[in-house]
Amino acid sequence: MERLLAAAQPDIRRYARITFHYASDVDDAVQDALWLVYRRIGTLRVGTSFSAWLMMVVRRECLRLARRTMGRAEPMATVENDARFAVLPTADLRVELAAAIQSLPDHYRDIIILRDIEECTVDEIAHEQNLSREAVKARLHRARGLIREYLRG
Repeated sequence: MERLLAAAQPDIRRYARITFHYASDVDDAVQDALWLVYRRIGTLRVGTSFSAWLMMVVRRECLRLARRTMGRAEPMATVENDARFAVLPTADLRVELAAAIQSLPDHYRDIIILRDIEECTVDEIAHEQNLSREAVKARLHRARGLIREYLRG
């Protein structure tokens, strides 16, 4: 089991870094994911699905930590008034924002793009994504919080 986890750790770390761009939280997500894998390896029924199961565990841990981090998010006014963004040219701001959106998990990214870029209504998004209005609003709120966190750096 030790060798399996040691071999899987670089892949877990890489996937967590792609999914979740906060360095200190990436380490936490990796550690938590490894612990969950260690504890729940017996629930895996087919050995060939180990990689998919492992990435699912990592993704869930990243999302769990993102939700926890969102509770500490600063108001948007703090980000808007951040001196670092005041001196960036518009093109650089676009790059920063694009990177922040790209860092989102797919289900949050889709909602943010539909609402804030394509300017769809919540009802249109709910119909297109086959979600309830409440689910769309929650994902939109979480996505914006994650973007704020990313931009705060």
